[in-house]
Amino acid sequence: MIKKSFIGLAKPRLMYETLESLLPEPRNIELPEKVTLLLETVSEKSSANGQFSIKEGDKVKTGQKLTLSGENGIYVTATVTGRISSVTPFSGNFGKKYMAISIETAPDEEIDADFGKIAVKDPFNGIRDFLLSCPGGIPPHLFSDNNGAVKTLVICGIDNDLLISTNQYMVKADMNSIKDGIDILKKAIAAEKIIFAVPRHLKHEASAADAVTKIIAPQYPAASPRMIMKDVLGLVVPAGKTCEDMGVTFINAEAAASIGSAFKDGVIPVNKKITVIKKDGTAAFVSARIGTPLSNIFNALDIHLNEKDRIVLGGPMTGSAVYSADLPVLPDTDAVIIQDFSVIPLVSDCPCINCGECIRMCPANIPINMLVRLLEAGLYEQAEDEYDLQSCIECGLCSYVCPAKIPIFQYIRLAKHELFRLQTGEEITEEANDD
Repeated sequence: MIKKSFIGLAKPRLMYETLESLLPEPRNIELPEKVTLLLETVSEKSSANGQFSIKEGDKVKTGQKLTLSGENGIYVTATVTGRISSVTPFSGNFGKKYMAISIETAPDEEIDADFGKIAVKDPFNGIRDFLLSCPGGIPPHLFSDNNGAVKTLVICGIDNDLLISTNQYMVKADMNSIKDGIDILKKAIAAEKIIFAVPRHLKHEASAADAVTKIIAPQYPAASPRMIMKDVLGLVVPAGKTCEDMGVTFINAEAAASIGSAFKDGVIPVNKKITVIKKDGTAAFVSARIGTPLSNIFNALDIHLNEKDRIVLGGPMTGSAVYSADLPVLPDTDAVIIQDFSVIPLVSDCPCINCGECIRMCPANIPINMLVRLLEAGLYEQAEDEYDLQSCIECGLCSYVCPAKIPIFQYIRLAKHELFRLQTGEEITEEANDD
């Protein structure tokens, strides 16, 4: 396998949105009649009925843990008080398996007291056991152990994709909660260093936190974790490795604020801040209960969907199209884009015209023109060995600039997924043979 640096010569030309002044308060979306929570499962077997600790008809309180037995303690937190109306298997992108837990909302909200009992005494277990599904999303591996595996924790005060303002808003509007969250994280994990990475215009706000403030360049994709590794920390992540392999973990400012708020109030936050990009390109900033159907947000903003319109979860460069407006808001849903069918960019299965635009824009300096030829043919292992597939930082610039409209970014994501599935399958087979 070639293991080139992802340090490229080209200079990205797209700029992040800057939140120079505080946005108005986000519009609160009315509590829905039903929320749906997605609990990711480890395997097909774990989705089988009978392993779930709750069942249809059970009453739950806001903040109550909903778990799978025998699944290493994975859970989601109930975001409403009500009655469980269904528990069904659900398949997400790239074959991810979930249990979809639907809860009919009760008129009177009750707060589960378990988090409040443990939070003050034990920050590590308080976060690990109750807050991993709070707004912003906390990476589970951050609390998989407490033996110093996390050397550096990076708090991101800017979103990874374009047109999204969630984390900048949190720095502007809720810095006290972020400060509290950083203090709690210092007690909970043994990180040697905590870095607060922000755009230059938020340097003053970030300096109030007990962390090392670092400036992120305004050009996309400078806020990508691997670009922060290179530009801010001076570390290059080798191909096939992750930031976590090098002792560096990333969480965003909203997640830090959720931790701070939870420990201060003794109540788990359940509302997610979301940037909504409408069909006309204008943006709205909303706050919705995690689990709220997207359709409820669209109705509140007077957004009407037509056949063939496209819904994208995430930003314009790295987001994923979804097939239904009934899908729920998740803890890491930072943005929703609605595109009218008449303006959706076309994709093509035309062969590469070898113009070189993708190579010039690629921050990983990957020979995209050669890579895409193998990906189109499904030669994923060859693409990995010969053309640095695993060095891709998945910024989407290649697809953005491709004049032939080849869905290069999607090809790369699919290839990485197929390789992971192949390698995981081989490991499973080897384990079975060992048994």
